[in-house]
Amino acid sequence: MSSPSTYYIPHEAKWPIVGSIALFMFFAGFGAFLNGGNWIIMALGAALLIYMMVRWFGDVIAESESGTYSPQVDVSFRMAMMWFIFSEVMFFAAFFGALFYARVFSGPWLSGIGEGGAAATNAVLWSNFDYVWPNNGPAELGGDYQKMGWFGLPVINTLILLASGVTVTIAHHAIKDGDRKKMVRWLLATVALGFLFVVLQAIEYKEAYSHLNLKLTTGIYGSTFFMLTGFHGFHVTMGAIILLFVMLRGTRGHFSATNHFAFEAAAWYWHFVDVVWLGLFIFVYIL
Repeated sequence: MSSPSTYYIPHEAKWPIVGSIALFMFFAGFGAFLNGGNWIIMALGAALLIYMMVRWFGDVIAESESGTYSPQVDVSFRMAMMWFIFSEVMFFAAFFGALFYARVFSGPWLSGIGEGGAAATNAVLWSNFDYVWPNNGPAELGGDYQKMGWFGLPVINTLILLASGVTVTIAHHAIKDGDRKKMVRWLLATVALGFLFVVLQAIEYKEAYSHLNLKLTTGIYGSTFFMLTGFHGFHVTMGAIILLFVMLRGTRGHFSATNHFAFEAAAWYWHFVDVVWLGLFIFVYIL
């Protein structure tokens, strides 16, 4: 137990080393599986990783609900979440940067547009290359395909994520007012919208592969499209799972008007994926 003037020192924990062993088993097994081996080591690593997360998070939840943490610990949690989201911003910035570089610099250079050796590059390498966006590369190495339009499922998914940002905000205000039941109801709506987004994105991917011939191997357009939207879909899935567990904790009586940082952290993360999607919708689908 800690007071406002003291800092909580965690007890000795075995979970970090368990997590390290689980990750080693998973990636070693995954590498072996890709090279013709079986999947047993990979599955054992995944199972051990899930076990570690359940037990470690269970310990943290028990410590939080028992009042173990001081206000200083709360500040450290908030700073850690801020830095984590910043790292995610940099992660997506790398992919947006790759998209920008391909569209503004490398594509025009290959077609002879630009200063320096752009004309020579075009004359020597791809004299018949005429750059337009979207593009599947010189000599159409990516094959024939159709661009994914912005109207239809992308618009619907945009509205879904914007609506989920509203519902999670309502849930946040509810717990700040001490209304746990209202928080749970609006979190349920947020989780449902999040998983609906993932389902519709899966349908969109099926359409891309089956009818548009748009794949990860379809030149720079296909690779940037699937890397950006795919990683975003993964983050939406993780965010929806996190919010689901927050909602389940709420049904068990967890959180109060003054102690609900786990909810706030999940809400911050959810607003982050909302903002990233708006950037995707504009720069990948529309422009």
